[in-house]
Amino acid sequence: MDVLEAVLTRRSATRLVPPAPDDAALLELIQAASAAPDHGLLRPWRLVLVRDAQRELLGAALAEAATDAAAAERARAKPLRAPLLVSIVFCPRPDHPKVPVWEQLAATVSVVQNLHLLLHSRGWGAIWRTGRAVDAPAVRHCVGVGAGEQLLGWLYVGTPGSGPGGAPRSGFDARTKVRTLGAAA
Repeated sequence: MDVLEAVLTRRSATRLVPPAPDDAALLELIQAASAAPDHGLLRPWRLVLVRDAQRELLGAALAEAATDAAAAERARAKPLRAPLLVSIVFCPRPDHPKVPVWEQLAATVSVVQNLHLLLHSRGWGAIWRTGRAVDAPAVRHCVGVGAGEQLLGWLYVGTPGSGPGGAPRSGFDARTKVRTLGAAA
């Protein structure tokens, strides 16, 4: 699959089943995804893999962060929706003299987008999920998010399940978002 095809056909996969890529295959894709633009080569991110019974540990932390019993049970089940969760931890260097924090965040998001496209190009499904629980102390502790770091959510990864695929993209005219400097808007 070429890059244009990957970009145009990638959709968030909401139904994911086993298997997921093994560690060797995933590391190969992460290595490639790391070629994303990164001013200063700071690599202001790290990834924490969650598989198998580790998903239940994360589910317990999510449940602890919930506001009521019903929400806790829903939260406990969330990590079980995919065989692999890739926790995305943003590790900014706010004191860097040349690279502002926003640029470091852009580099981190670029790595995740590259990884999502690479997974798709190899036939895997993925969806980036987040929510309020990313800031919950129990969740941060479970994932190992340190002071000064930010949990940006999880890339849920697996084999796309049966059922309807992602919705087709609605029509979009890029000309509505592009102009030439000095030209009338």
